Amino acid sequence: MKYNKFVDIIIILGILLALCVGVLTIKHYRETASKQIEATSKIDFKVYLKGVTLSNKEIPIKKQDTTFISIRNVPYSDLEVLDVVSTPKLVTVSSASKSGYKFVPDATQPNTYDITVTVTDTAKITKDGAVVGGNKVKIGLPITLEGKTYKLSGIVSDIKIEE
Repeated sequence: MKYNKFVDIIIILGILLALCVGVLTIKHYRETASKQIEATSKIDFKVYLKGVTLSNKEIPIKKQDTTFISIRNVPYSDLEVLDVVSTPKLVTVSSASKSGYKFVPDATQPNTYDITVTVTDTAKITKDGAVVGGNKVKIGLPITLEGKTYKLSGIVSDIKIEE
């Protein structure tokens, strides 16, 4: 008999708690997930690909192409490539110049490049930042770019939200 009363009390308390949460949501004291989105905007973000080794000097990612991206190893979508900048792997050597050093291509890794790819997408803007594919896009986020002849992993190194 005591057990039934205890269960009844727990059920009544659960119903009262649900009613309180409902009232707080209606009175705007509690935000729901849909109200956290402040806007939808185009964003451009740069993906830094460090130490990409190629057997020829041609970079497989081209400006104005599309590349399929995966965010944290979860497939997302094809995005337009706005810009591609590649530099050969550099090393620092001493120099007789005013600064005392200079950067030269690394002769031990002649086919290694650092590549920065700028892509664009439409994102939901929240107070915490831009959200793409259910993921907050922030500097340091791991991203994989994939095309017909490449699959390269990098990190987000810059984000610009277009107004």
